[in-house]
This record gives sequence, C-alpha cells and structure tokens, in this order.
Amino acid sequence: MKILFPDYKPGAGVATDLVCTGAPPAAGDLLGVPGGLTRFLADHDLAPDALAGVREPSADDVAEVRGLRGDVRRLLAAQAEERVAEGAAALVTRAGRGPVLRRDAAGGWQWYVETAPGASLAGELGVLIGTGLLGALRTLGHGRFRRCASPDCAGLFVDTSKAGRRRYCMPDVCGNRVNVANYRARRSSSRT
Repeated sequence: MKILFPDYKPGAGVATDLVCTGAPPAAGDLLGVPGGLTRFLADHDLAPDALAGVREPSADDVAEVRGLRGDVRRLLAAQAEERVAEGAAALVTRAGRGPVLRRDAAGGWQWYVETAPGASLAGELGVLIGTGLLGALRTLGHGRFRRCASPDCAGLFVDTSKAGRRRYCMPDVCGNRVNVANYRARRSSSRT
C-alpha cells in the first residue's frame, strides 16, 4: 500500500471511523465478523496489499484490526501531544518503510509512505492511520482530537473539518440523536 504522505485527511478519517466501529450505543461491534471488516474497507475504498487478489479478511485479521482499534482509541484519548506523536509514529513503524519520493499519475513528485512487503492488514491500516494522525497533529494541533459531545456516546474523533467545529464522532448518528432529544424536550416544555 502506498500512502500519500502530506495528505493526512484519509488516514485521520479512517482512524475516526475505525474507533467508531465499537462506539455507537446499541449498534454493537461493527467489526465483530470478517464481513464487517470487508464492509469497512470497501466503505473507505481501501484495497490493502495484505488482501491482494480475492482474499477476504480472516478471523485473525479481524482480531488484529480490533487490537489496532484499541491502540488508536488510546491515542485519540491521550491528553499529552507527545503520547499521540510517539504512538502514531509507532503505528507507522510497525509496517511502514521510509518516506519515498515517487512520481504520481500526472508526473509530479510526491512523498509516499509505503508498507513493507508481507505486512499484515492491521499493519497496513496502522501505517495509514499513523501517517494521518501525525499529519493532523502537526497541521491542525492536538485540540482537534476530541471526545464526542453526545452525552450517550463514548466516541472519539479527529476533526479535520475546515472550520474545526465538529462536535460528534458520527454526526449522522450522535448529532441526530442529540437534535431529536432537544426537539422533543422543547416540544414537551411548550405543551406545559
């Protein structure tokens, strides 16, 4: 897998979404079975080298990616910027090889981080996520690593939005729940 080095948004987005696979209340673990991991990869348009050809993720892949999810969750929750930087760098070094300079499709030079041959699926995802977290930390700052504002959610996320005003780990789920609850509370109080 080749990861474009300066573009942190895809990796930070995968980090957020990976952590959210275990966070939504009442949804259960979205990575509980290999099919869940297959959907996760497809939803993010990821084709890791570890699954080259037609191989589907195995139960071992699922277990390793769930372990990665725990590591990423701890990084997003870390209070110290240094802990995030060290942990994200450790994710990159698990399966990453150097930054390399390669030509892109248009013929321009781009920095990439490549995964080592034979890297595991979790290793490849770790390189993508670690690169994304390092880029987000450097570009946006540690203040963009946040807890979900929903009182019913323990989710964490990296706010890569331009305005930096994101409040929910999953706006479509957590944000909507809060908005519905607020609407019902207003409606109930206006009746009394």
